[in-house]
Amino acid sequence: MDTLGISNALRVSRVIFMAKFLSLALVTTVLCFGTAEYTNPVMAGTCASNCGPSPVKFVPGTRVTIAVVNQTAGLVMLQKVQDSDPIPLHPGQELQFGRWGGTKPNLSMLFWDQNNLPLRANITQPNAKTLRVELRPNYVPPGDRAVYMFSDGRVTVY
Repeated sequence: MDTLGISNALRVSRVIFMAKFLSLALVTTVLCFGTAEYTNPVMAGTCASNCGPSPVKFVPGTRVTIAVVNQTAGLVMLQKVQDSDPIPLHPGQELQFGRWGGTKPNLSMLFWDQNNLPLRANITQPNAKTLRVELRPNYVPPGDRAVYMFSDGRVTVY
């Protein structure tokens, strides 16, 4: 092979190398800068129009009436942990427990479906001294199993 053939081969290999390098650089540039227009910037703001419902909370020491409604098709059992045996609650039935609160610390109520189906507890506060617990079917196990009222007035569903 003569010198002219070697120099032509080197030129061809350089051209191939430069073409690969340029195509790689072009792809990288497109990937880096081409997707920038599709990013969504995160903007901070208040939740004045999109907060959702406020959490259920009572004034500490307030005596609270608990209204429980069974909105399932089956029998639900309730138990105030501190002072009751399980109480049956039939479909559509509403039961009001005596007043909780006062000096008792951290009160809890357990509930379960008689057929071991998962439940969902929706809690609301219709007035300053009433906690309403609506027990509904939940289609994702394990579901909710207890309502817990802390001595500081907070209410949580577990």
